[in-house]
Amino acid sequence: MVQLRNAPTAPQDERAIPELSGGAPMIGHLRDFQRDPVAMMSRGWGQLGELFRFRLGPRQFVLFCGPEAHDAFFSAPEDQLNAKDVYQFTVPIFGRGVAYDVAPTIMDEQLGFLYPALREAAMQEFARIMFEETALLADSLGEEGVLDLPEAMNELTVNIASRSLIGQEVRDQVDAGFADAYHDLQKGINTLGFFLPRLPTPAHRSRDRARKQVAEIFGRIMSARRRADARPDDFMQTLMDAAYSDGRTLSDDEITGILLTVLFAGQHTSAVLATWTGLELLRASSYAERVRDETAAVYGDTGSMSLEGLRQQVTMEHAVREGERLHPPLIILIRKVLKPMRYGDYLVPEGALAMVSPAVSHRLPHLFANPDQFDPDRYAEPAREDKQHPYALIGFGGGKHRCMGKHFAEMQVKAIWTVLLDRFDFSLDTAFPTPNYGSWVTGPVTPCRIRYRRRSQGRVFR
Repeated sequence: MVQLRNAPTAPQDERAIPELSGGAPMIGHLRDFQRDPVAMMSRGWGQLGELFRFRLGPRQFVLFCGPEAHDAFFSAPEDQLNAKDVYQFTVPIFGRGVAYDVAPTIMDEQLGFLYPALREAAMQEFARIMFEETALLADSLGEEGVLDLPEAMNELTVNIASRSLIGQEVRDQVDAGFADAYHDLQKGINTLGFFLPRLPTPAHRSRDRARKQVAEIFGRIMSARRRADARPDDFMQTLMDAAYSDGRTLSDDEITGILLTVLFAGQHTSAVLATWTGLELLRASSYAERVRDETAAVYGDTGSMSLEGLRQQVTMEHAVREGERLHPPLIILIRKVLKPMRYGDYLVPEGALAMVSPAVSHRLPHLFANPDQFDPDRYAEPAREDKQHPYALIGFGGGKHRCMGKHFAEMQVKAIWTVLLDRFDFSLDTAFPTPNYGSWVTGPVTPCRIRYRRRSQGRVFR
């Protein structure tokens, strides 16, 4: 039985939310947060329990930590805990009139256009694309060498996501400007941009130029489709054919913004998760061998990857889930408190920023045995540690705002490492990397190089 700390109780006399020690005048805990936010917040949980507050400059944050606290956070209504005000730094990237620049009901409607494009037939096609794009990468590597893993995973997932989620025409233009523009957009998601998204830094100026360039690329593709009366089965066409509940169709800029929202959700975090999962498998060589054995058992007769085969890869799936637990790409999720919120006998005040941290909660020792250890078997019988509570793992969010691309992301990482482990033996070229907390999506500090040698025996995929 999980022992909860500071669990919600019946309302009593209000108590002040405990404050993390060590704050400095004016800047609060900003230095500690910039240096290592996970260590700082983990210290807060150890000292103060499930709910505590800290300051970053003038802004007050309240961390909800542990599954019961996550439940309260994710279950709160939009008019109490609201994401729109927090994620305004995404507006220059996604554009006006979409995502966090519109009311939650409109955002829900926009994302709802895409659910039919994630149906079973599409997922089968995605599995084929994931295999083909990873095989192209593998074929390009030669017999042995050194690979910058984050760079390779970013490039590969851009290719997969652009081809799967947007359309073949975008994938065809990856090398003709789209990839560079997209990378400049990625750089616009940073810690400074969270606080000052319109500050004219070099990264933000590049971001704004890249947004215009992507809009031009997408606009040309949409115009060409209309002239040719072409209707491919992809997200772009789904949005071109969609209409709001009031009958209005989407503008090209709205379509561009929604596609960028989906692309960031389906690619950026997937690249980071693929990187961390691969790194953990490289130093857990015995588990990597079990993945290879499973690959042979699932695909040995056909040598052909499929959606059904990916679903049978439980050993690989547990590795991906453990990668998500140890290295969630988003280490914090934030909402603005629009109305005071009660948790137990605490009252979270209006105006504060409520937060959960997957990176902290995924390593709570009363939830996960040996929490700092890579142990994919914790998800198998009899442990099933992730099933203790619906909010034990929150790497893809939770509740109403649980990431719609969760299954796509997990399937993509499974496909990538199934192919790469089948084709190559790997080893780390340096010490195991530390997280880069300067990036909003937290990958390893770069460069992060691995060595590879092509396998000549025991391969399943040719």
